[in-house]
Amino acid sequence: MEIEDFVRVEPKLFGLPTLEAVEKQLQKIYNAYFDKELGAVIGVIGVEQVGEGIIIPGDGAAYYNSKFKLITWKPEIQELVFGIITEITNFGAFMDIGAMQGMIHISQTMEDYVNYTKANVLVGKTKKKSLKKNDACLARVIALSYKGDEPKIGLTMRQPGLGKIEWIKEDKKKAEKEIKLALKKQEAAMKKKGGKKK
Repeated sequence: MEIEDFVRVEPKLFGLPTLEAVEKQLQKIYNAYFDKELGAVIGVIGVEQVGEGIIIPGDGAAYYNSKFKLITWKPEIQELVFGIITEITNFGAFMDIGAMQGMIHISQTMEDYVNYTKANVLVGKTKKKSLKKNDACLARVIALSYKGDEPKIGLTMRQPGLGKIEWIKEDKKKAEKEIKLALKKQEAAMKKKGGKKK
C-alpha cells in the first residue's frame, strides 16, 4: 500500500540523513499497528520520497511530507487462512494467523461433538480426531469485529477441506481410495455386461 502523509520525526533522529530518519520513525510508528482501513501493518517496505521539513512552534520535532510503502493484511469474511494453534481452552482454540490471532469456537473446530480434556486437547466424540497446541490448520474467516484495540476474528474448520492439516491429508487419501474403488466396480460391471469401457 502506498501512502502519502506528514511524518513527525523526533529530535533524537536529527543526526541521521533525512530519508533514514523518516524510515526509522515510520518503523516505530507502524510497529504492531492496526487500523480498520489499512488492516494490520506487517512492515514498512521503504520510503519513496521525502519533502521539505517543517517545524511547528512548541513542538521540537520536524514534520516531513513523505511517500512510503507499507505491507498490510486486512482479513476478509470467507477468506481462507493458514495458522498454528497457540492455545486450547474449554470454549475453543486460538490460532496464530501471522499478523493477527483468530478464535475458533469449540463448535466450529470439527464436524463432531467435541470434548475438552484436562490435557488441553479438543477431541471429537465419534471420529476421535484431536486438536492441540502447535497443530497446523486451515480455517475460514466467518466473523470480524473491530471493537477495541485489535480486531476479533472468528474462524471455522467445519467445512470440507478445512481443519488440521493431517485431517485434510487423511480425507484426501480416503477420497482417492473411494474413487479407485468406484472405478474398479464400474470396470467390473462393464466387463460383466460385455461392454467396453469408454
